[in-house]
Formats: sequence, structure tokens, C-alpha cells
Amino acid sequence: MHAAVALLAAPVLAALQASAIAEEEPGVELHGQATYVRQGKPAFDAPYSGPKSFTAERAYGYSFTGTVFLGARLGAGWEGYFDAEFVQGRALSDLHGLGGFTNGESQRTAGPYLTAYHARAFVRRAWNIGGAIQAQGSEADQVRTRYAARRFVLTAGNFSVLDLFDSVDYSHDPRTQFLNWSSLTYGAWDYPADARGYTWGVAGEYITESGSVRAGHFLMPLESNGLTLDRDFTRQYGQALELERPYRLGGRKAVLRLLVFHNRVEAGAFRDALAASSPPDVSQVRHLQSKNGLGAGTQVELTPEIGAYVRLGWNDGQTETYAFTEIDRSLASGVLVRGTRWQRAEDTLGIAGYVNGLSSAHRDYLAAGGQGFFLGDGRLNYSTERILEVFYSVQVRRGSALTADWQYIANPGYNRDRGPANIFNLRLHFEF
Repeated sequence: MHAAVALLAAPVLAALQASAIAEEEPGVELHGQATYVRQGKPAFDAPYSGPKSFTAERAYGYSFTGTVFLGARLGAGWEGYFDAEFVQGRALSDLHGLGGFTNGESQRTAGPYLTAYHARAFVRRAWNIGGAIQAQGSEADQVRTRYAARRFVLTAGNFSVLDLFDSVDYSHDPRTQFLNWSSLTYGAWDYPADARGYTWGVAGEYITESGSVRAGHFLMPLESNGLTLDRDFTRQYGQALELERPYRLGGRKAVLRLLVFHNRVEAGAFRDALAASSPPDVSQVRHLQSKNGLGAGTQVELTPEIGAYVRLGWNDGQTETYAFTEIDRSLASGVLVRGTRWQRAEDTLGIAGYVNGLSSAHRDYLAAGGQGFFLGDGRLNYSTERILEVFYSVQVRRGSALTADWQYIANPGYNRDRGPANIFNLRLHFEF
């Protein structure tokens, strides 16, 4: 990571000497969104269940989120952002029993009453170095401005790591695209976040026409999947480095991304827990240790109406999941199709498949009756968790859409003795 910092620092010196682009006038911009997801599942076969199994009985769940996005041009190239968010819901199966959870809008901290909190509060500064001037339109967490094709960007404050890293155009937003957690990013990336998906940190990006590099250092929760972050940047933290390179595939635009990550947290190792007690318990063997992993992905514009992506993820799988979900190996691939060919240009059809896996240490821990934060059937007949997701989104009017989504889950919670499960979702989304 130290080499990454040096790599990013060099362009800053050049940027400070570059001629400035005429700035937009200081001003404030406002956006908003509201998303409601209703979920239901029929019963499925399960000869046994544990305290953290995906419920085999018929079940329902829902989530509601509302967000107000406030952005401001502060002058001298600085931008400031503040987001207020409102949540309410009941997660399907209380967010237990799956690696790839079925609703990216579900939060463990949500409940039956509407709760408000601030989601983001950060600043951004772009130093324009050179190249063509590009107009940037106004959108959520992005004020209207202009950037040079070659620039260095600093982001600092409270935000989501996924705002900057692994920004796949066709699979990153559960409010408008695929719903499953496996579609949000690399499933095996235990990315820094509190229980709501946000953190504090700093990230730098060097962006050019031929490629980009970005690196960041972020806070981790005080405890596994907790809401309170450890404010000591030197004790518990997550770091990420990403390289991004555009290319052409069959004459079509495409992007290749490579990610490496390093987390330092107080976590329990599965082998230590197995050696210490029966049944094993990672919460009894926690100490400061590292988790490392990597991801590789690509997206391709197959036609002006069709886009596809593939993601591969891996982590060492020796310690408990700390901030995301219980996936140590991940493969995701999907396609988005605009409805232009059937005269519904603003509609979207999406089809994706996910294969999630566990390390051998993680499997042995669960098979011996260990409980993870999300998983625990009491025993385990291991197989990869395989998920198919299909959705169709209909534009109701400008800025609003109604989506029907179906997910088929084979071996829920990596257990071939349970399932398969079918999840039916209805999503209503509005934005301005």
C-alpha cells in the first residue's frame, strides 16, 4: 500500500502546477430518492435448521429507504456533500442463512419504525492536469462541473467505499439494478463499512484517458458487523488499491479492473476456534490479525442497448467475516438489456448468476456446529451457493420505476441438504 501512496502522490505535484479550468459558480444542488422493496418466499425442504439458518418456512420481508443528497460547489475546486437517509424494514430471515442475501437495501439496523441518520458527509477536490475538458452533469453526490481527462482526485470524509471502487456500470445499485448482495461488488471483498454500509476514510485517484489508479484507507467497525466504527486509523482499518484500464472488445467499449485489499481487525480465526472448543466459537479467540484478498472484473458494452459484466473475487478465508457477508470465493456475471427493441427504451431486463464459496477452514468451522455472524445450520453438507437472478424494470413515469425480481437459490448457506429457495421481490423506486 505504501507504493500505491507514492504512485498517487506524484501526479499531485504536477496537478498543482497545471493551468486551472474555469470553474462553475459556487452553488448548492439537491437530489433525492425513495425505494420500497417487498419480498416473499414459499417454504422449501430442509431436514434440519440451526439458529442462523435461512428460514425454511414461508416468509415475508420488506425494506424502505429514502435519501436526500445535498451537494455544493465550494470554490477553488472543492466540492462538499451531505446525505441524510431514512430507513425502515424487516429483513427476510433476519439476514441469516445466506452468503448472497436477496435484498441489497436490507440493513441489520433497520426496524419497524422509520430511523434517520446521516449517510455521507465528505469533500472532494479535483486537480486538473490536462487533456480534453469534460462536462460533468448534476446527479446524486455529484455537482455539475467540468473535469480534465487527466486529473488527480482526493475524497475524504464519511461515504461508502463502493462510491469509488468497483464501479461497474451494470451491477452496483440495488435501487435500480440487481438486488442480490452478490451483485453489489466482489462477494469475497470484506469491504470496510459499518452495519449500514458506510465508513470514514480518505482515497486518492489518478485518472487518465488510458487508465486509472485509486487507493484508500478506511475505518472498520469496533466489532464484527457493528455500527460503531473504530476511530483509531492505525489500529483497525481496511485498505484497497484498484487499477482500471479501458479497452476495446470487438470494437466495443470495455473496462478491466483489478483490486487488492488488506484488512487489519480484531477477528477470530476458524482454525483457532476449532482447536479451542467444541462447538467452536470465533468470538472467543479474537485478536488483531489480517485478511487479504483480490478481485478482477470486466464490463463490456455489447451493443448500445446491451451491457455485460463479470467479477471474480477471493480472500484468504482464515478469519471471520467482519464488515460484509460470509463469502470467501465469488463469481458473478450478468447482462442488462434496454427495452429499445420492443419500443420500451427506458425499461430494463436483467439476468445474472452468482456462485459463492467458502474456504476449507470456514467450511470445517460451520460443519462442526460453529456460528458465523450470518451463517449457522448446526452442521454442513457443503456445496457452493448458486443463485440466479432475473428482473424486469418498467418506467412508470420519468424518475420512477416498478421492478419485478425473482431469485432462485440452490444450496442456501452452502448447504446441499437445504433448499432450493425461490424469492419473489417487488421494488418501487422514485428519484429526482
